[in-house]
Amino acid sequence: MLRAELRDSAETLSVKLEGRFTGSDAEHIRDLITRSTIVAKLVVDLAEIVFIDTLGEQVLSLLGRFGAEFVAPTSYALDVCERLHLPLAQTNGSRANKTHASPSNNSGSADDSTEPKKS
Repeated sequence: MLRAELRDSAETLSVKLEGRFTGSDAEHIRDLITRSTIVAKLVVDLAEIVFIDTLGEQVLSLLGRFGAEFVAPTSYALDVCERLHLPLAQTNGSRANKTHASPSNNSGSADDSTEPKKS
């Protein structure tokens, strides 16, 4: 079962998908988006997706070719986006920013020093 939430603003059409993106549900979403009014930006949120079949992947690829950006905070959604070469949306609280953050606590330990140790 698929749940889709569409939010249309003056500049962005946001589509949040939840559940299984498969078969006729994927085709229905494709039809809804391709028939919608032209907006400057299309963002597809895959955060709550649990499964995508071949047809669903084809629809996502089509949306990517239309210029859509994808929100993929889960490992499954990120894997799908990487395999299909789909562009990721830049978000302020994205996991990508968090995973690249330095774990250093600035404690100044000798191991973190760039100066050579004296024996």
